[in-house]
Amino acid sequence: MIRGLVEARAAPSFLLMNNIHTLILSRRIKEAAPEGRTISHATKRIGLRPSTNKEITACLVPICSLYGAAVTTVEGVGSIKTRIHPVQERLAKCHGTQCGFCSPGMVMSIYTLLRNHPEPTPEQITESLGGNLCRCTGYRPIVESGKTFCVESAVCQMKGSGKCCMDQEERSFSNKQEKICTKLYNEDEFQPLDPTQESIFPPELIRMAEDPNKRRLVFQGERTTWITPVTLNDLLELKTNFPKAPLIMGNTTVGNVKFSNKFHPVFISPLGLPDLYFVDSTDDGVTIGAGYSLAQLNDALQFIVSEQPKEKTKTYLALLKHLRTLAGAQIRNMATLGGHVVSRPNYSDLNPILAAGNAIINLISKEGERQIPLDGHFLERSPDASLKPEEVVLSVYIPHSPQWHFVSGLRMAQRQENASAIANAGMSVQFEEGTDRIKALQMFYGSVGPTVVSASQACQQLIGRQWDDQMLSDACRLVLDEIYIPPAAKGGMVEYRRTLIISLLFKFYLRVRQGLNKMKFPNIPEKFLSALEDFPIETPQGIQTFQCVDPSQPPQDPVGHPVMHQSAIKHATGEAVFVDDMPPIAQELFLAVVTSTRAHAKIISIDTSEALALPGVVDVITAEDVPGDNNHQGEIFYAQNEVICVGQIVCTVAADTYAHAKEAAKKVKIAYEDLEPRIITIEQALEHNSFLSVEKKIEQGNVEQAFKYVDQIIEGEVHVEGQEHFYMETQTILAIPQEEDKEMVLHLGTQFPTHVQVSGSLNVPRSRIACHMKRAGGAFGGKVTKPALLGAVCAVAANKTGRPIRFVLERGNDMLITAGRHPLFGKYKIGFMNNGVIKAADVEYYINGGCTPDESEMVIEFIVLKSENAYNIPNFRCRGRACKTNLPSNTAFRGFGFPQATVVVEAYITAVASQCNLPPEQVEINMYKRTSETAYGQTFNPALLRRCWKECLEKSSFSARKQAAEEFNKNNYWKKRGLAVVPMKFTIGIPLTYYNQAAALVHIYLDGSVLVIHGGCEIGQGLHTKMIQVASRELNIPESYIHLPETSTITVPNAVFTAGSMGTDINGKAVQNACQILMARLQPVIRKNPNGTWEDWVAKAFEESISLSTTGYFKGYQTNMDWEKGKGNPYPYFVCGASCSEVEVDCLTGAHKLLRTDIFVDAAFSINPALDIGQVRDTRTAPTGLFGQFHSEYSFPESSKCCLYLSFCPPPQGLGEAAMFLGSSVLFAIYDAVTAARRERGLTKTFTLSSPATPELIRMTCVDQFTDLVSLD
Repeated sequence: MIRGLVEARAAPSFLLMNNIHTLILSRRIKEAAPEGRTISHATKRIGLRPSTNKEITACLVPICSLYGAAVTTVEGVGSIKTRIHPVQERLAKCHGTQCGFCSPGMVMSIYTLLRNHPEPTPEQITESLGGNLCRCTGYRPIVESGKTFCVESAVCQMKGSGKCCMDQEERSFSNKQEKICTKLYNEDEFQPLDPTQESIFPPELIRMAEDPNKRRLVFQGERTTWITPVTLNDLLELKTNFPKAPLIMGNTTVGNVKFSNKFHPVFISPLGLPDLYFVDSTDDGVTIGAGYSLAQLNDALQFIVSEQPKEKTKTYLALLKHLRTLAGAQIRNMATLGGHVVSRPNYSDLNPILAAGNAIINLISKEGERQIPLDGHFLERSPDASLKPEEVVLSVYIPHSPQWHFVSGLRMAQRQENASAIANAGMSVQFEEGTDRIKALQMFYGSVGPTVVSASQACQQLIGRQWDDQMLSDACRLVLDEIYIPPAAKGGMVEYRRTLIISLLFKFYLRVRQGLNKMKFPNIPEKFLSALEDFPIETPQGIQTFQCVDPSQPPQDPVGHPVMHQSAIKHATGEAVFVDDMPPIAQELFLAVVTSTRAHAKIISIDTSEALALPGVVDVITAEDVPGDNNHQGEIFYAQNEVICVGQIVCTVAADTYAHAKEAAKKVKIAYEDLEPRIITIEQALEHNSFLSVEKKIEQGNVEQAFKYVDQIIEGEVHVEGQEHFYMETQTILAIPQEEDKEMVLHLGTQFPTHVQVSGSLNVPRSRIACHMKRAGGAFGGKVTKPALLGAVCAVAANKTGRPIRFVLERGNDMLITAGRHPLFGKYKIGFMNNGVIKAADVEYYINGGCTPDESEMVIEFIVLKSENAYNIPNFRCRGRACKTNLPSNTAFRGFGFPQATVVVEAYITAVASQCNLPPEQVEINMYKRTSETAYGQTFNPALLRRCWKECLEKSSFSARKQAAEEFNKNNYWKKRGLAVVPMKFTIGIPLTYYNQAAALVHIYLDGSVLVIHGGCEIGQGLHTKMIQVASRELNIPESYIHLPETSTITVPNAVFTAGSMGTDINGKAVQNACQILMARLQPVIRKNPNGTWEDWVAKAFEESISLSTTGYFKGYQTNMDWEKGKGNPYPYFVCGASCSEVEVDCLTGAHKLLRTDIFVDAAFSINPALDIGQVRDTRTAPTGLFGQFHSEYSFPESSKCCLYLSFCPPPQGLGEAAMFLGSSVLFAIYDAVTAARRERGLTKTFTLSSPATPELIRMTCVDQFTDLVSLD
């Protein structure tokens, strides 16, 4: 809580986040993405009245707008130093936090909801979290923690049976001896919520708000002035004097000017001006003040709908539907009706509906009041229909819907929530009374042009027509003729968006037909009814099962128990320290990057003079300033002589503030001379024979010979697009040069501290560079190699300036520089018999590695080695190469090539099934059946694979649900359901033995406390928690005795990366080894005093000069791979699983809804079921972007019903990446649904559905009269 904070020099350009960071040295509020839509850590504001509780985004709220407000950050909710709040406790104990970077934001969302609604509904919990991002948990445990505050728990009840509440029949999961647990936490442990104990609104702020003598507020900054008027006349006078000054209310539009580089010398903020906050309802309609936030607008419309007859509320209902999905709760709390209307964004969901509903804008200026219609002229920014510079929007009038008038809002976006529309529409039709003859018609479309556009000419030509199929056919042609989207339109997807234009029109047509039916006109065909229904937004729910701990296990032994993450409480209170949370260091500088704008070019010159002349700038660092090697294993730190991709770092600017550094970076002038070739795609790389590595190949049998004796041969190609990294904490490094011996200390979030010791760049030994890694806010492979590049860049800057450097990448730069998952192009030739048995397969893989090696060679090796997945094909050949292109280098990403490669495998399995007229699940005849050798010669026992497959089919009720889906598809033409089940054989580890080693250091202190340090990195997976559990078991002491501080190259040198799902395996064995050594040393003491305490034994050991400190070591699994022979034992073991998913597809828009997912993973023995289930659940959720939405690596809380079962038998196995591929069951369920749609339309030919299955791909593959019309156009 900020109490009585006085900022004497409040800068208009400063946001709440900046001031909290600098004034009270709190960095608990964090920025996941600065445009507000994807903020991870929000604050909650108590506004100018005690009854107003609003959750806001600190990265958009100007500090000047908070004069007289009370602000609560996560520190004001609860702290481990005082008392934690029930919200924080439950989020932690429900395992709703992993890396913890997003957790304070989740706390603030639920806390704010509880302040307003102490007994919320599950739907309110889900809605309140809609504006928050999490990349670790898959959202469900976060939602579950919130639902514990609901009056009636909505958590799925298992009753200990292992039966999913969504199944129709009772089935046993496994043999009777296994005792199955389902609860990961005990609700009885939760402290109750007591609303009377919450902080009150400061009385002095109430008095300030009610002061009748308030005066105009003016805040003067270096370049800008902020003015807050106190009366409407004052506002109008200011607008007359400063006609170009923007009005700031929620700052959700103007706050994003940093992305457009606009500058405003004066800001006027009428926030809180009473004249702009009102609702006036009359018999004809409602007038709503322009200052109303979208959240307040929602509340006002809800009330009006409850008071008015339904036929009058059609416009209001359409607005309410879109308000639910518009942005997140924080943005809706800030954005205002007036601001939204007057900014006229081309993607607006609300303005087309307001226009269709004949809304009117009430304006005011010093000259008086006037009204303008919110119509096509206004939305298309016609000069004669726009505001005058001195005018202010006072209110918006929305008339009631008259009889025989229909209004609808329609939209299609990549996601149902928190995404701008690909295309949207507001439509209305007025009929002549008692007829279906059109009297007036309006259609407005968003996101199809630079402004919202009106199909006014088409509408005019349809006046007087009957509302029938012929009218619809003519309307589609007329609208397509009128609304033109040029081929090079921003955002692309031209054919898809044109299809959406008429698909949305068709949906409107059907809705109106249904409405007319109630007035005795013919209804629409029953099979079309489902087209009217939008996918519901539901509260996620699900279950999980795991093997209970053996009753004979000592109670003190924590292994096998669902123990809470060791930092979970600190995550929830915001007291877990990330790198940028570290307080400022004396003389600290900030670093901003200057990146290449050319894909391949010679650097002619770099002019830094203008940048160096700016205030606060200390230096510009280039390749010439690197004292050692500017290249490490092919990775170039600072571009020298030429650039080889857009986004390559050319130079950096060091300044006293990040704002100064960023401004100076814009002033660096680089002259280029373009070079050829510029290779972007895999196809171009193949054309130029451009590769990063030699071909990798495995083969068994005689492929060419086998092709001669099969019944059928199919060939195909599959494209699997890449995926941008989107961990919550961007790459962050703090480099501190030391005064002696050229030492350098680096604090950063990484998966590979040893790799960051790039001492060659500084020309010093590795022993002079100390890397400290406490925790990372997510990583997913993106922090394996990239921190070495960025660490060197930062260290060179610190070395040159001699001052500490804080280097925090903005989200845009992070995504540009670090790239992400490798795009893949797969080609296959499959020979098979008519019964579906595959006899021969020849598969080729090519990945886009980017401009430098990074880890591309290892990725293609993994792809080739894992290319069989679960299928034993007697004659099998797989080849792969990594292509070199002029793109930022792609890098490690969760799954490390396996998810992309196995999509190709399942694609050809599905194609074979289609050719044989078999369902894909029946092609299990090609799965491994008995212990056999893989194509690369490693022995594999498929018993667990087949068990998971069988359990998945049975427990998911696959056959019954498949029949139900087929029945649904018969009865619905525009909605289709699909099911798919996929198996998984995932290999764990690295084919090189030395990458499987690990070390640990354990100290026992005189008071009996224990310090454990190991080489693994805590990136949210709970690695440190598991290591504490291991040490607790081995030393036979409570977990509370054990402390694990950080990972450091000083304490455990030469540690390998934390990746490949090996972190627990190898580091656990090292910790175990160290603890066993110490216990062996203590045994003589224990034997002499068997009834003594741990403290007694430690004290006695010290007296007898027994060392209480040791290192532990694990040599590593003995793995190998001979690529010359294509044979080896590259992996220590396999993890098997299966997944079944069911989806529903909207054939008119391409939207899909995940209805249910069942996951079965043989996780062996679990050290911590809560953490392992979290990993499996997350690796199921994370592929949402890869397989089912778009190319970015973040997913939103799409509702799904998920039954998760894990079968645990010793020894423990790595799970961090294993289940990643199982998310592809959604992709193939979509394929199944699309196949059903195409079959009904007479299109039975086998087709390839590449990944991701975007709405565009789904819609355009579901060919119908609308896609045909666009194709002919």
